[in-house]
Amino acid sequence: MKLRKTSVAVLFVTTLLSGTAFAQTNLSLWYHGAGNEVESKIINQIVSDFNASQSDWNVVLESFPQTSYNDSVVAAALANNLPDIIDVDGPIMPNWAWSGYMQPLQIDEAKIGKFLPGTKGIWDGKLYSIGLWDAAIALYARKSDLEELGLRTPTLDKPWTKDEFMGALEKAKASGKYKYALDLGMNDQGEWYPYAYSPFLQSFGGDIIDRSGYKTAEGALNGEAALAFGEWWQSLFANGYAPGTSESPADQQNGFIDGSFAFQWNGNWRAVATMAEVDDVVFLPAPDFGNGPTIGAGSWQFGVAATSKHPDGASAFIEFALQDKYLAAFSDGIGLIPSTAAAAQMTKNYKDGGSLAVFYGLSNAQAKIRPVTPGYVVQSKVFTKAMADIANGADVADTLDAAVDEINADIEKNSGYGH
Repeated sequence: MKLRKTSVAVLFVTTLLSGTAFAQTNLSLWYHGAGNEVESKIINQIVSDFNASQSDWNVVLESFPQTSYNDSVVAAALANNLPDIIDVDGPIMPNWAWSGYMQPLQIDEAKIGKFLPGTKGIWDGKLYSIGLWDAAIALYARKSDLEELGLRTPTLDKPWTKDEFMGALEKAKASGKYKYALDLGMNDQGEWYPYAYSPFLQSFGGDIIDRSGYKTAEGALNGEAALAFGEWWQSLFANGYAPGTSESPADQQNGFIDGSFAFQWNGNWRAVATMAEVDDVVFLPAPDFGNGPTIGAGSWQFGVAATSKHPDGASAFIEFALQDKYLAAFSDGIGLIPSTAAAAQMTKNYKDGGSLAVFYGLSNAQAKIRPVTPGYVVQSKVFTKAMADIANGADVADTLDAAVDEINADIEKNSGYGH
């Protein structure tokens, strides 16, 4: 009897030493950043740090190319094969929550009280996702070019008017120095279109959808303000100010840096690489087309799949990732806006006096999130097609009317998406 007890004790100690008694439960994480070496290095570091910090959970990362990521999540949801933790683009989250792909986070909202508003994914009054960064767009220019062209440098308090902006494009074009006066990134016909271009529409006084109830696009996307925007939009390409949809990714990537473009409408994620090549780059606020200057807000965020059997562990990982040191690392690595002021002070570029601190001002003064509705996933694609068609010469009124009809039909088909 005594020998049997000793054997059991030895077995217990051996099991403890082997670690099998306290084996970590695996948590799957899907991420959209495959192919981005800097981003991948940081997210891998967070996963490694979390796994080493406790004995309950082991996060296993799988990365996807951004272009195919959303489709992969939707396909997995239909097959009931979602991971525990998912990466979600902010404006897509309401659809995924409404569709039953996600569940609310188990994170005390007091812990994200100081996070930028655009980083918080809230649907139906509940927090479903939270971001480690935000993003903003500015008009890239060279200080030397502004001086050479005799242009006033716009500020947040006094941005360019529509006439000033078009005057700047005309001067750049007339100089004969550039291949194009303005680059808009038309080669990227995905979420970039509504993120980057719908703020122009909003500044004209229109929108993708009537946000008073999210039940119709009538009047918002085809009213007088939207028609004026559409005519202006088409003129940018018809008059040769900007390259159209046939622009190559290489031209978009390098055109401003090599001097082919006088101005470029681009995000802060390209700022670090641009500063490394262009000594006097400046980041200008969006022009005011009559109803206030506007830029997009909201970026990629982390959430928990509805099917996760371990939402507590998944939420614990997300909360762990929200440490200021990681927010600062993403910012320093790829130029993103840190989610907190404390993290900003830990960065090279966003601390007080930093070369990218201007983007905080842009976000605070001009940022507007995309429509917070499950129907946005359809509305964004309809808007993208309409912008591409108009840029390619389609009739503005007919194109916008058709877009409204398609959006409204989808809303009706889905019983108003719960609005």
